[in-house]
Amino acid sequence: MAFAVFADGSANLPHEMLDGIRLLPNGYTVDGVAQTYWGDVDHFDGHAFYEDLRKGKVVRTSLLNTQLFLSRFAPILTQGQDIIYISMSSGISGTYNAAKIAAQELMELYEGRFVHIVDSLGCGFGNGLLAVRAARLSREGVSAREAAAILDAEVPHTCQYFTVDDLNFLKNTGRVSGMTAKIATVLNIKPILFGDSTGHIISCTKVRGRKNSIDALVQKYAEKRMETDDQHVCISHGDCLKDAELLAELVRGVTPDVPITICQHEPFSGAHVGPGMLGLFFRGKER
Repeated sequence: MAFAVFADGSANLPHEMLDGIRLLPNGYTVDGVAQTYWGDVDHFDGHAFYEDLRKGKVVRTSLLNTQLFLSRFAPILTQGQDIIYISMSSGISGTYNAAKIAAQELMELYEGRFVHIVDSLGCGFGNGLLAVRAARLSREGVSAREAAAILDAEVPHTCQYFTVDDLNFLKNTGRVSGMTAKIATVLNIKPILFGDSTGHIISCTKVRGRKNSIDALVQKYAEKRMETDDQHVCISHGDCLKDAELLAELVRGVTPDVPITICQHEPFSGAHVGPGMLGLFFRGKER
């Protein structure tokens, strides 16, 4: 590997996609009880987690702090290897800024070494797909500085669209107002959300009913997808596998041969979107 690639549990990656990627743990609490998510979504009991949310248990998440980055990055730099870390969006977490502080300190301490923090402006597969790309560049022998430029340029083409089944989870974290959540619930309105150019989660359209929201995700894919040989569609879900499988079937109706990965949505951002979250991630012409 030309350089070390780091991501964390918010990248939502199953084991088969982790080749060459070092994962940092994410911490959260469930009704005040501390939990650690180590990052391999194949070992995450999504059903139990989202059942806890359905039952009203309170999940609190926390950012990754600067000390964690310092402790994990320093041994790699000591070995003479550069580092690229793919961070969750600066628009939804302070993790990016914490990592930037660590990178600056470490490059002053380890003269000649390079540490780059990629602001994915996304979460889930929104940063996971960038981490996979980074690991591939490292295996191909691309230098860390060159890879950093490639990855930063790729960020606007990493598309992420999702819908939620219950807006109250976004209300609880301040993403939408209580009145908006109440009206949407009564009228069965389902927003289509995405990470914008600043990394904030905003609504791009609203439809009525679950099936229409799934159709709207597919429409976004049809409009935005990049026609490229390395297109890889990823779908994550908040314990709603049948909906995820329907979404995959409809995506194949647009591009029959595209590889598709389906898995549970990780707990770190899953606590904010709740059960029934359904996300579609792919390389696009633009966000």
